[in-house]
Amino acid sequence: MNKLEKATASNQSDVMRIGYALLFMVGIILYIGAQAADIPGGFTLIVAAVVGGYMAMNIGANDVANNVGPAVGSKALSMTGAIIIAAIFEASGALIAGGDVVSTISKGIINPAAIGDADTFIWLMLAALLAGALWLNLATAVGAPVSTTHSIVGGVLGAGIAAGGFGIANWDQMSAIAASWVISPVLGGLIAAGFLYLIKRTITYKSDMRVAAKKMVPVLIMIMAWAFSTYLALKGLKKIVKLDFMTALGVGLAIAVVVYVIVKGLVSKAADKLDNDKAGVNKLFTIPLIFAAALLSFAHGANDVANAVGPLAAITDAIMSHGVSTKASIPLWVMMIGAIGIALGLALFGPKLIKTVGSEITELDQMRAFSIAMAAAITVIVASQLGLPVSSTHIAVGGVFGVGFLREFLKSSHARMINEIKDHHQGADQEEVEEFLAKFENASIDEKGAMLKQLKKKTASAELSKKERKQLKKAYKQELVKRSAVYKIAAAWIITVPASGGLAAILFFVIRGVMV
Repeated sequence: MNKLEKATASNQSDVMRIGYALLFMVGIILYIGAQAADIPGGFTLIVAAVVGGYMAMNIGANDVANNVGPAVGSKALSMTGAIIIAAIFEASGALIAGGDVVSTISKGIINPAAIGDADTFIWLMLAALLAGALWLNLATAVGAPVSTTHSIVGGVLGAGIAAGGFGIANWDQMSAIAASWVISPVLGGLIAAGFLYLIKRTITYKSDMRVAAKKMVPVLIMIMAWAFSTYLALKGLKKIVKLDFMTALGVGLAIAVVVYVIVKGLVSKAADKLDNDKAGVNKLFTIPLIFAAALLSFAHGANDVANAVGPLAAITDAIMSHGVSTKASIPLWVMMIGAIGIALGLALFGPKLIKTVGSEITELDQMRAFSIAMAAAITVIVASQLGLPVSSTHIAVGGVFGVGFLREFLKSSHARMINEIKDHHQGADQEEVEEFLAKFENASIDEKGAMLKQLKKKTASAELSKKERKQLKKAYKQELVKRSAVYKIAAAWIITVPASGGLAAILFFVIRGVMV
């Protein structure tokens, strides 16, 4: 009976989540139905609004995990706390800084002049929106974090080709987007790994971690404040105030200096109360991580709400103006659908992807999660200045991969050092070996290097064959990154544009067949 009750409770929870989602859809139908009762094309507008709401929920369920997943995985935030913070800041970013005008053809991937009439344009955008939402839903179901932008880009491309042929597409732009599949995760991974290694060299590899943390943590928080202030000025608040790169950098630096002055004393007091070990130092990164999750969510809401409401705003504009334009105003009700939908999707279906990003790829602590958050902000800044198209999803997940593979490298290097010490002490008293190992473990990184050099001078290393070296390398290798997760996510990234594009093409022909 207990097993039956547990199984039933799980099913009831799933039904409840679907019920709340359907209630949101019904609310959209009732509201838009009352507003569009006397408008020609009102039924199409209702359908588009419902699909837009469905897309917004899928963005919340899949894409927002990248902002809060590392913080949850590192235990800096609870799942409930992360969902509340992300929902508030995602919705705030969408409503405050989401803008009032959006490009009807996201990323300029198709030529709107090649679309014959307003009806064809409406069917095209509706098919693209629905295809992107369905692909995101499928990716969320299998636990694969994918790019929302790539999903809608694939949808617009597929439906556009179905409507106007291959000549309608901007293939130069598509090749740049395809390049981001490699650029985003590699940049994110390298920057995250670089920050983690910096933290290790300057704090956790020191014999007195607390003293090192007092010096370095305020500097790291200042760098974070500089990066996030610049990031928000360039990306999150660009719809409110436009700043050039140097101005945004200067404003960010001024804010960072103020933050440094404030946190220096606070970090010093907090460090005095902590243990002189890695677990103690980790606690100093908890509050910065919470701020990072909130700021990333705000910037994401400001930027990515267009993926949900952009096509819906384009459809609304086409119905009202009976034509195709390159820019469309965003009515408040459209923005509200996007903001509420993202927050609701995160609350109802987000935990699965948050767990995937936060704990199922590699084990995260606060330092590693801090490095990933830094990578997310800095990569977007660098890429935007270089004109490189990047995906926030690919950057964040690439950052998780980066810190995981760095851990693997450092663990295997450490194992080789220990083995080398034991080899050089062959025939020595066991207590002597243990004493040297204990001294080695407690030494700083520079002291460890000096100890190994001194050891090599005393004893010649054994000559190993190629086969023996290969066997040793295999023995030292510890897989701290789950390979099945890497392969699954990489496969999902590669097929996102083709999958959503193919689905959009099919849906366009279905919608046209029904409407004609």
